Amino acid sequence: MKKAFITGINGQDGSYLSEHLVDLGYEVFGMIRRHSVSENQTYRIEGLNNKITTFYGDINDQQSISNILKKVQPDEIYNLAAMSHVKVSFEVPSFTLKTNGLGVLNLLEAYKAICPKAKFYQASSSEMFGNSIDSDGFQRLTTPMNPTSPYGCAKVLAYNLVNHYRNAYKLHASNGILFNHESPRRGVNFVTNKVVKGAVEIKKGLRTKLALGNLDSSRDWGHSYDYVRAMHLIINNVKPRNWIVSSGQNRSVRDLCEYVFKFLGLNYKDYITQDEKYLRPEELKYLKGDSSEIRELLDWKPTYSFEAMIDEMVDSWMKKI
Repeated sequence: MKKAFITGINGQDGSYLSEHLVDLGYEVFGMIRRHSVSENQTYRIEGLNNKITTFYGDINDQQSISNILKKVQPDEIYNLAAMSHVKVSFEVPSFTLKTNGLGVLNLLEAYKAICPKAKFYQASSSEMFGNSIDSDGFQRLTTPMNPTSPYGCAKVLAYNLVNHYRNAYKLHASNGILFNHESPRRGVNFVTNKVVKGAVEIKKGLRTKLALGNLDSSRDWGHSYDYVRAMHLIINNVKPRNWIVSSGQNRSVRDLCEYVFKFLGLNYKDYITQDEKYLRPEELKYLKGDSSEIRELLDWKPTYSFEAMIDEMVDSWMKKI
């Protein structure tokens, strides 16, 4: 039985990845950063209580990482831990750089010293590209990285650290550059779930308006379930390398609003307002990834369309509210 260790196991991706690995017969271990209200931080993995083992730790505390790796001796390490909200990274830039950049260094050092035969996956981000776009309208591995946020800058640091440790120490370490991916488990301060929840509340008469930021920013959205399957394919590829994971299609926030509200029989123009407090100091206007390599070489393809993903999210909130 293979052993997998997942940082950020209680997040959106960590929960879907845990379920996928358990289904594949893995023994799954995870690290959770303790919050004062513990009841809220593990709800995504409550259904796995008897199937996974979790430890408290922090990616900024190398000793805690080392202690866990010594106990687990994993075959695969998935680093999904991060300060994950781009807009918030402008407000806590130092913490973001420390967690998303130096935290990865802490994990790589412990990995190199304790279990160097393991395989390593780093959750890299399309935010690393910033507003760099190739002439055909796509971003790919050769597209220049010009991040437009502290989050993106920290992810570039981590991306390069993984490349360096792979080359310098012959570690099986790979980056998965994942474009935006959502699900009913997405935090409600992310725009997709914020729009869906807000629209459902309006439909049920619980609110009358929904304030958003830039409606014209464009993103490449997929489903987290599909993207964690890509993570497993990436880490198990014979040769460690970097990959793009994306739907290859993009839509604006305005398109998202139009679809969600129309699905509920509403016109988004009657309810959506714009508020400057939700705008970024430097906007990232457009993301669309070229995932042709992982589709051709690893036989990965998404099972969810954009519409099916949003329908699932709407249905989830209709049941919750």
